Amino acid sequence: GKLRETVAQPSRATRCRPPPPVGLEVTMPASRRTALKSQQYEKGVGKSNSNSKKEKAPFTVGPVVLALFLFVVVGSAILQIISSAQRGLV
Repeated sequence: GKLRETVAQPSRATRCRPPPPVGLEVTMPASRRTALKSQQYEKGVGKSNSNSKKEKAPFTVGPVVLALFLFVVVGSAILQIISSAQRGLV
């Protein structure tokens, strides 16, 4: 057969519309409701962190409860190791 020169076709991405020039912002006209919601959001952005007083968490775990929990968990693991060693699984 004959050899033909093939010209690479531009990809779909390069055939798209070029980006707008720098300095020109292309914005869609916002509806009135969207503009109002945006204004409300902008007003309340910093308000949640503005409280200077820190509240202590009401449910903190005391050292006794923590020790009991660790005793149960670690004890259960040790008993599991002992029982599996007696069965010869280790």
